Amino acid sequence: MKKFGMLLALYVGMLMLPLQASYLLIPMDKAQRNHLKAYGLTYWVLGYEVDAYWLLNYRGGSFMFKSTSEFIEECKIRGVSYEVIADAQSTAILSQLSAPDVNMDAVKLEKRPKIAVYSPPDKQPWDDAVTLVLTYAEIPYDIVYDKEVVGGKLSTYDWLHLHHEDFTGQYGRFWAAYRGAPWYMEQVRSSESLARELGFKKVSDLKGAVARKIRDFTAGGGYLFAMCSATDSYDIALAAEGVDICESMFDGDRMDPQAQSKLNFENSFAFKDFRLSLNPAEYEYSNIDNTNFRRIKKELDFFTLFEFSAKWDPIPSMLTQNHMQVIYGFMGQTTAFNRAVLKPSVLVMGETKEANEVRYIHGEFGRGFWTFYGGHDPEDYQHLVGDPPTDLALHPNSPGYRLILNNVLFPSAKKKKQKT
Repeated sequence: MKKFGMLLALYVGMLMLPLQASYLLIPMDKAQRNHLKAYGLTYWVLGYEVDAYWLLNYRGGSFMFKSTSEFIEECKIRGVSYEVIADAQSTAILSQLSAPDVNMDAVKLEKRPKIAVYSPPDKQPWDDAVTLVLTYAEIPYDIVYDKEVVGGKLSTYDWLHLHHEDFTGQYGRFWAAYRGAPWYMEQVRSSESLARELGFKKVSDLKGAVARKIRDFTAGGGYLFAMCSATDSYDIALAAEGVDICESMFDGDRMDPQAQSKLNFENSFAFKDFRLSLNPAEYEYSNIDNTNFRRIKKELDFFTLFEFSAKWDPIPSMLTQNHMQVIYGFMGQTTAFNRAVLKPSVLVMGETKEANEVRYIHGEFGRGFWTFYGGHDPEDYQHLVGDPPTDLALHPNSPGYRLILNNVLFPSAKKKKQKT
């Protein structure tokens, strides 16, 4: 009888173990096998409306949520490292993060943001880092382009990424090198046709209208993310409202000779007092981009993330969560931003001090937010036109790609009142 009682107690104790171990911790330090898939897993979990937390500055910005057998099985399927922890452990972690003397905090994640990527419907001879990582992380998104933007569809989304795009109407400044290439000629043809269909005389007029619609989306509370040439060309298009900055090979008539003096920097998000490139054969829009001025060898090209207060500055803290603070640099048509033309209100989150340039910046506009990230592909140092896309299965722990996914999850976070 005594032996039976011991066996019964042991059996009951074993049954109780799953009840005690009721949270999943998704570590985001170097213990994580696949950082990129971990974001997709967390995005997926948010659809089940369970308590979920982003643990800022705790083990690389880990995630924690209620444990279920389905969630555990999904971790295994996706190859995401996880730890099953008891209620008492999860409570202790949250208590540790809330202590006033530690630079950590827990942010509750509330919903799956609805994601759109602004991208042309026809295939381009380059890929896009954001669509690559969204696909790899298994985070769903919709493609929108000029017709959808002009038609007001952006209001149905929470987060918008601007694909490698030229919002000035100069076709990426590829005219000098690629004007005879079939893909370039097709891009011009289809862009002009779409502009006419939507009631615009020139592609530059259409792109300017699209830029302003995106501005309205942001002002209304949207989250805007852009990389490479979509960053500076977007701000230039805003500043150039009502001003012809295109030479005749781009729009059929001459550029306004007073274009530079007519720019309105009050309209732009991030940059001021920049100088336009007046040579249409130059593969550059302005002096916002630092590509032509930097003198850094590839092996020495890094940028450093700033550290922010998780409790006082939760937004930049979320956007810089990583298992590495020093990130390998990578180039693009727009590689980095010239610090001299940055608006004072812009928050710098990553810089290359040796080149006096900034790589990763953030700001608010109206009720929304925007983030600009320099460079084309965080795992391809100098991605050229026609190069094959990066296989992210070879880079599951990429710190450069993690910055993109921080932005994707950012709209999920419950907003706290600003501390005073």
